[in-house]
Amino acid sequence: QVQLVESGGGLVQAGGSLRLSCAASGSIFSINVMAWYRQAPGKQRELVATISSGGTANYAEPVKGRFTISRDNAKNTVYLQMNSLKPEDTAVYYCAAEISSRSTVRAYWGQGTQVTVSS
Repeated sequence: QVQLVESGGGLVQAGGSLRLSCAASGSIFSINVMAWYRQAPGKQRELVATISSGGTANYAEPVKGRFTISRDNAKNTVYLQMNSLKPEDTAVYYCAAEISSRSTVRAYWGQGTQVTVSS
């Protein structure tokens, strides 16, 4: 009953920018931490950035200074602004959120959106 839907992926040249969005919908009481992960071919899924309900953000070292995570609590949406993209940023990007509904608190995942950075 809760869904996370990502958008904004695509193909971009190295040095370019993309903005990912992830909207949560359904039976939502509150959303706690929201996050972006990524998984490159042949690699494990890795954490990219997190943001608390109060707006405190944390980043993985490879993306610090280039990516910015933000959220709009009124829209139940989290964003990832990605600047100065590098070929090594190529991956499927997933959003995740810890969501409280009427009777549960659990993590939900989006379906993923492909980001491809060409050199």
